[in-house]
Amino acid sequence: MAPARRNCSGCGMVLPTGCLLLSVLLFHPALAKVCNDRTKHGQDNSWFTRDGENLPIMVLMPMNESALMSSISQGIQPAVQLAIKHIRESRKYSFSLITEIYDTECDNAKGLRAFFDAICYGPKHLMIFGGVCPSVTSIIAESLKGWNLVQLSFAATTPVLADKKKFPNFFRTVPSDNAVNPAVVKFLNSYNWSRVGTLTQDVQRFSEVRNDLTNELEKADIQIADTESFSNDPCVNVKKLKDNDVRIIIGQFDENLASKVFCCAYNLNMFGSKYQWIIPGWYQGNWWEQANSTNCTTKKLLTAMEGYISVDFEPLSARQIKGISGRTPKDYEREYSQELQQKGVEASKFHGFAYDGIWVIAKTLTRVMELLRVKHRQNTHNFTVDDREVGKMVLDVMNETNFFGVTGQVMFRNGERMGTIKFNQFQEGHEVKVGEYNAIADVLDLINNSIRFQGLEPPKDRTFVRLQRRHINVPLYSILSTITILGMLMGGAFLFFNIKNRNHRLIKMSSPYMNNLIILGGMLSYASIFLFGLDGGFVSDKEFETLCTVRTWILIVGYTTAFGAMFAKTWRVHAIFKNVKMKKKIIKDQKLLIIVGGMLLIDLCILICWQIVDPLKRTVEEYSLEADPQGRDIAIRPFLEHCENTHMTIWLGIVYAYKGLLMLFGCFLAWETRNVSIPALNDSKYIGMSVYNVGIMCIIGAAVSFLTRDQPNVQFCIVALVIIFCSTITLCLVFVPKLITMRTNPDAATQNRRLKFTQNQKKEDSKTSTSVTSVNQANTSRLDGLQTDNHRLRMKITELDKELEEVTMQLQDTPEKTPYTKQNHYPDANNILSIRNFTDDGEKSILKNHLEQKPQAQWGSMDPSRINRGPLEDINSPEHIQRRLSLQLPILHHAYLPSIGGVDASCTSPNGSPGSSPRHRHMPPSYRVMVSGL
Repeated sequence: MAPARRNCSGCGMVLPTGCLLLSVLLFHPALAKVCNDRTKHGQDNSWFTRDGENLPIMVLMPMNESALMSSISQGIQPAVQLAIKHIRESRKYSFSLITEIYDTECDNAKGLRAFFDAICYGPKHLMIFGGVCPSVTSIIAESLKGWNLVQLSFAATTPVLADKKKFPNFFRTVPSDNAVNPAVVKFLNSYNWSRVGTLTQDVQRFSEVRNDLTNELEKADIQIADTESFSNDPCVNVKKLKDNDVRIIIGQFDENLASKVFCCAYNLNMFGSKYQWIIPGWYQGNWWEQANSTNCTTKKLLTAMEGYISVDFEPLSARQIKGISGRTPKDYEREYSQELQQKGVEASKFHGFAYDGIWVIAKTLTRVMELLRVKHRQNTHNFTVDDREVGKMVLDVMNETNFFGVTGQVMFRNGERMGTIKFNQFQEGHEVKVGEYNAIADVLDLINNSIRFQGLEPPKDRTFVRLQRRHINVPLYSILSTITILGMLMGGAFLFFNIKNRNHRLIKMSSPYMNNLIILGGMLSYASIFLFGLDGGFVSDKEFETLCTVRTWILIVGYTTAFGAMFAKTWRVHAIFKNVKMKKKIIKDQKLLIIVGGMLLIDLCILICWQIVDPLKRTVEEYSLEADPQGRDIAIRPFLEHCENTHMTIWLGIVYAYKGLLMLFGCFLAWETRNVSIPALNDSKYIGMSVYNVGIMCIIGAAVSFLTRDQPNVQFCIVALVIIFCSTITLCLVFVPKLITMRTNPDAATQNRRLKFTQNQKKEDSKTSTSVTSVNQANTSRLDGLQTDNHRLRMKITELDKELEEVTMQLQDTPEKTPYTKQNHYPDANNILSIRNFTDDGEKSILKNHLEQKPQAQWGSMDPSRINRGPLEDINSPEHIQRRLSLQLPILHHAYLPSIGGVDASCTSPNGSPGSSPRHRHMPPSYRVMVSGL
């Protein structure tokens, strides 16, 4: 595996080589016959019967110093001579080996010429020893079968020669280039590397090694992430390896291109703790200096090279055991060094294999001679043996070879040497042995603590991706949950207040049942916050899908319950006070509950269809890789869980449209009832404020939530704050004013402004017109008509009051005419009541009973001094006004309360005198509006 071997196969020799090979394959029997006839070798069959015979061995290798790889041959000769010397000194062999060296010059034509010269003109060779240049060796080895010769090489490592169909008579004591592949696979398995990439120089020899490595990796179930080949510039291919996240790179290239590869690796930052390079180990020493043809400095190359693993065969065994020669590998190495010094040549890394190769030949020939002698003794008469039989015997004996030599255990498997592979690591400018692989035992032995990786641990074979859930921060969830609990406690306090004071006039007029629904809706909205904060970190995947549905239902139902109840209350106020004919309407809470129930029914229909047709499911959204914040050799792939379905946009559009229409309807009602001046009944101003705040917050919250869907903490914070704000502001706007009113002025909610009549009737008409105009400026014509009717009715009341006053004065003058007055003048009072459309027949009967019971107490108590006053002078006196109000206010009061589900007209009898009744003593301000409207 010496580097000089790589340049022997030139393209210029392809045609002559093919022709010579064709001639060998077609004409070698004739040539053999000519050579045998000329040298008479075919008749000598007694060589195995004589002891002390000199057995010639054909040695083929380049000897010319100008030839390629000649340095190998010069370092091989001392080892061969030393082996022959040791064989002779052992006295175990009855023959002497004679080496006949033929110079191939690493040239195909000259090598074939030397081979034929040895066959034809040399002595009878029993075996061929040598074969250094791959091209020359392959040509000769392919023709050996026709010559009945067996070749044993000590330096030909090309994988092509492993094909036993083409080279059945070829053996080698040096491991093949492919022999490192099982060792590499074993090394990968030792560090649990299951994903690698290959970078191969575009040369046949390296391609063959790569192909064999691919088979070995597939057998070991190791993934080849990327396979790259290059001819001159490897940078593009190195970058592809990086793009494919290849961390363990197995290279097959010579040292000239190795410097370019590591220069590219330095520029692409493909070195250090995240990468591991595995390259051939047969490079010359300090190759990075001798073969550096890049623009990278030596320092940069050394930086990129630090830590690489080189793999090559072991030239001498590390086991100090005496082998077949009776010497340990160290003893042999010492003698070999002395021979080198005497001859003044450089050492060859193949000298140990050449030394063991001579011993293989000696043992093989000894065994063949023994077999032949046995056959000769069995058949002493006319015993002959031909070259074909001898060649077959040599082939069989070679396959049985097994002994311990200076290079380790020597044995063959299909002609391939099962040797020892060493692992070296480049550490601080030089290579250090870190382990070895025994191919016979299939065992990898790594030296403890010898491998030094750049990081704290071996590199990963890939960027390990750790899925990391983007979950809601626990402190954030705790803070918002605490605020939510406070909001729920506030809602509970409002509920307690509403239930406790449900019989109070202020609370009763504001519909306590509807208030309870508003609180319930707010509480449901608060509760949804707890569910929005739960993700896969707290619950299982199945439970998360259930939460998706539950929290959606709770939020939608809570919204409809709260605002539906609020809008239902407003609708009742609108229906009562915007009635043009001023007829009495009885709208109780049961009807409002039906309205809210209808809204909830629509919600349920939408939600049930949503759940059946396209239910919400747990989906996982993965994001791009991120670096580990702790600096570990891993990548973080964030993922986020969502509640989604196939047609999410359609369903959300339906829900948003329905809720939007509901909110618009609430805004309309709030606007229409904005001038109703009964605070206990009219929440239009607060509803408007609530709808405004909720609408703005929902729009902002939905937009921000959509934009921050990849940031769960921000999204949850926005959603939670929007729900908290909307629920809190709604509850506070509905209940805080009632709390303040109850604390400061309990009766202020139902007090009306007192009537103030002036002497100037036109001025009062102008004020009335202004008041009516302020109610609804957009409907001027309708207001003008109502003003005219109002003026006409007021004049009619004045006339009836005048007649009533005259009747009263007559009764005071003639007490005995009282029955007549009851019969004739009570119809006038009934005419007064019939003008007011706020009363019904039951209330008229109550008033008649009231007049019949105490007619004298009310009318007979007039001051006699006022009888002589004129009618126009006394009609607007305080006594007359008090008397009229005593008749009108009970009627108005008992006519309105039943319409809102309050006290019936029969609950309180207006029998008492106006002066003694508390309800009449302090006239509510709201009644003044009704009276002034008359």
